[in-house]
Amino acid sequence: MQDDMNHELTKYVEDHISPQPEYLSRIERQTNLRLLNGRMCSGLLQGRLLKMIVEMIRPERVLELGTFSGFSALCIAEALKGEATLDTIEIDDELEDFIRRNLSSSECGERVTLHIGAAEDVVKKWNPATFDLIFIDADKRRYSRDFDLCLPLLRKGGFIIADNTLWDGHVVDPAKEKDPQTRGIREFNDMIRSRTDIESVILPLRDGLTIIRKK
Repeated sequence: MQDDMNHELTKYVEDHISPQPEYLSRIERQTNLRLLNGRMCSGLLQGRLLKMIVEMIRPERVLELGTFSGFSALCIAEALKGEATLDTIEIDDELEDFIRRNLSSSECGERVTLHIGAAEDVVKKWNPATFDLIFIDADKRRYSRDFDLCLPLLRKGGFIIADNTLWDGHVVDPAKEKDPQTRGIREFNDMIRSRTDIESVILPLRDGLTIIRKK
């Protein structure tokens, strides 16, 4: 009964927010059809929220860790203005052709530079305080390490958005204590809460979205 209600509420919300462009709907369908773990795609609600956040922050440089299909990158790029750009990093080189096709499906994809490789290697090319906004949506087991990697690259007053921080509710499930991805998310959430150089809020949206501001 509760699951049915949640499904109805989700449908109601999606029916009452601004629609996404057709190319994003197409990418979402192809992601679910062609890729393992297609549900990792941000989807309509989170995609529209990402676009809205970018509209509010108006960043000039954005970094994304974990491109997957390119859906979230295009949601972010859709809201970029002027000369603003997005760099996105994907470790899985088998996704490169799929990502590039998706990025080329929209003019805003021209704002996106795709980097294939491990984040710790790619980020060496950038100076500290290069980015205004960073979106983390990569390996949950190393979220804390990714945060430590990204924070120096973020300007003071900039924002980090971390996806999947409630991990399908597993963060409060004792049966998932030994699951490495759940442990990684829990450690990340505990670490974020303990720091004094940032402020944060967790939105219980979809799989959990944490918004962090660097003081």
